[in-house]
Amino acid sequence: MRALHIITGLGVGGAEQQLRLLLRHLPVECDVVTLTNPGPVAEGLAADGVRVVHLGMTGNRDLGALPRLARFIRDGRYDLVHTHLYRACLYGRIAARLAGVRAVVATEHSLGDSQMEGRPLSAGVRALYLAGERLGRSTVAVSPTVAERLTRWGVPGPRIEVVPNGIDLERFRFDPVRRERTRARLGLPEDAFVIGGIGRLHPGKRFDVLIRALVELPGDCRLVLVGGGGEESALRRAAGEARVADRVLFAGERPYDCDGSRGPDLPALASAMDVLASPSPEEAFGLAVVEALAAGLPVRYACCPAIDDLPPEAAPNALRVQGGAAAYARALAGVRAAGPGPRTAPEAARHYCISRSAARLMDVYTAALGPVVTIPQPRSSEGVTSP
Repeated sequence: MRALHIITGLGVGGAEQQLRLLLRHLPVECDVVTLTNPGPVAEGLAADGVRVVHLGMTGNRDLGALPRLARFIRDGRYDLVHTHLYRACLYGRIAARLAGVRAVVATEHSLGDSQMEGRPLSAGVRALYLAGERLGRSTVAVSPTVAERLTRWGVPGPRIEVVPNGIDLERFRFDPVRRERTRARLGLPEDAFVIGGIGRLHPGKRFDVLIRALVELPGDCRLVLVGGGGEESALRRAAGEARVADRVLFAGERPYDCDGSRGPDLPALASAMDVLASPSPEEAFGLAVVEALAAGLPVRYACCPAIDDLPPEAAPNALRVQGGAAAYARALAGVRAAGPGPRTAPEAARHYCISRSAARLMDVYTAALGPVVTIPQPRSSEGVTSP
């Protein structure tokens, strides 16, 4: 089987790094097309031996990209096309059908209740999404929560498959030597209580809550924010105004693997932390939370479908925090007072092993390559809830 993965960009993001990890475990010959931004993950994929092509799309309305993409698919004689992220799903599904490929799968990585990839869920966004969705064979939801949101949007239930994000358990396994080296590299005191926040520096992630919580915590507490984005300047100002700038470290975007780049990778940073805090009120999966659990970290979170979809005993040290900065300050102070526990991965982390996710995706591929199943369309929009 020859498969082509089409993604909007290949900067350091959850969906992008998930794609790279997945390709390491799929028993399929895969190429990748990125519509824009062939960033660090593109370099990492190339290092893994994956062919990566930059389509050079100049914007959302660059319609000239469509025939170029269709021609590339046709020339590549691909059996299946798999699209990732909103723009790539729209253009990729259309191009695949123009190229004569009917086995088209799309993964929905980031559909929330009120936004998708940071864009508000308007009627126009929904209409385009549903129009493109009908051109594929199936849509993969990264959690049952996302599957339920897709159903509310109007995607027929039989077209939805749940394949959770996966993690590399071995890469995130806690290593005390790596912890010591990473702290020294970052200039973190050995006895500091390190709070981690991982994700795009975007207003929706609410990392400002952690900065305000830090004000109420003892001086030995440090906050390490891992990620990049347009909110970094505002967060730096907030830390300065709160007089905790010397206790907040912006680690930047960090990949799973350094691949020769400077600075520690994500698993090393997780080893250096004492707790992960995730105040984001809206998530499609909550990959950072699961990765933190794989590193044996306690987690305090506002929203994480990956954990909420499992029994409570699967992640006993992942607790929901309701409220703002004061609530997070109390929760994090409680973790600090309890002292360090064993850094072992709970059942929840093992449940999301990448090899299991790859096997489930192969079942989706097999079904997509089979006979076409016609799904009756509803006669009206009655019963469909608007986002």
